Amino acid sequence: MFAQVIRSSRLGEPRTAFQLEQLEVPPLGPRDVLVLVMAAGINYNNVWAAQGTPVDACKLHARHGDPSDFHVGGSDASGIVYAVGEKVTRVRVGDHVVVHCGRWDEDAPEIAEGMDPVFHPSFHIWGYESNWGSFAQFTRVRELQCLPKWPHLTWEEAAAPTLVGATSYRMLHGWTPNTLKKGEPVLVWGGAGGLGCMAIQLAVLAGARPVAVVSSEERAGFCKQLGAVGTINRRNFDHWGMMPHWMDTPAYDRWMEGVKAFGKAFWDALGEKRNPTLVFEHPGESTTPTSIFLCQTGGMVVTCAGTTGYNATMDLRYLWMRQKRLQGSHFANREQAAAFNELLRDGRLSPCLSRTFSFGNLAEAHQLMSENKHPDGNMAILVGAPRPGLKDAP
Repeated sequence: MFAQVIRSSRLGEPRTAFQLEQLEVPPLGPRDVLVLVMAAGINYNNVWAAQGTPVDACKLHARHGDPSDFHVGGSDASGIVYAVGEKVTRVRVGDHVVVHCGRWDEDAPEIAEGMDPVFHPSFHIWGYESNWGSFAQFTRVRELQCLPKWPHLTWEEAAAPTLVGATSYRMLHGWTPNTLKKGEPVLVWGGAGGLGCMAIQLAVLAGARPVAVVSSEERAGFCKQLGAVGTINRRNFDHWGMMPHWMDTPAYDRWMEGVKAFGKAFWDALGEKRNPTLVFEHPGESTTPTSIFLCQTGGMVVTCAGTTGYNATMDLRYLWMRQKRLQGSHFANREQAAAFNELLRDGRLSPCLSRTFSFGNLAEAHQLMSENKHPDGNMAILVGAPRPGLKDAP
């Protein structure tokens, strides 16, 4: 089969790290499913894989029994079941499926006893921590990863949103009691990106009031079309990054001026003086200090990434005295991924597909994402689908 492959010897910019190679189709285990990939989604995890940051993804595979001298990425897919292992019962050859990226040991006794599989040591992300992702003509997945592909979606629409959508669903619905509630304000960082466009829609569905952070007026318009009650242009502020030490009074005071001005912008966008009860965080190092400060007393900052860096600082006085919660969140379990997929089925969510690339231009799509030049919403790659807009005919 043909695949877009990363190797340790060429880590760097995505446009050179990905190269088209021929590989053997991977063998199947008893609970594995071989999917003929029709389209694949683009996510930031394979920007990290291309760059080898924070780790060389090729070296993650051995712990999951996969080859460790190359990486076939891709953590979103739509396609057709081509072959199944001997213990597979929930899907059949010929089924049209979307694939979510969560994998875990189904036989683990802790999971059988009720542990959320995302908390189990065996949990990992297919197409990043394991090999044989969706950037190839065939992908090997576990049966538990397969969800129905809805006929009204094109292959690329079905492939694009599951990772960001299910991640957002868990972030906003999975951490009781800090979940989406009707009428409550929500701050969404990166509102025009893949995660952000899903978070805005989920907040609107719950009757919450999302305010999106963007980098341009064009992206502000996109977010408002999705239902954001207002937007904040982050380019109007310069207090980003690790916050100054609290004993450096002049620098700390300058930072405080910036964060208070940002808070005022949030009130203006919302239309009332209320702080967000939920902050949807993922930039990390550049924004976490602001998120913690701005979050409402008793509210939650929930984060799933650190695309601007991992050294997130904060003033702990605002965390403990106002009893705020900083919560990490990592993808989703099967029930949460299925719940997101049902919202797509019912037409209550848009995949927000903005641009579709050919298989040969996969590296360039990741380069755009790396440089923050990608279009609003989600991107997809055509793999087996011969043209954009094709639905359920292979």
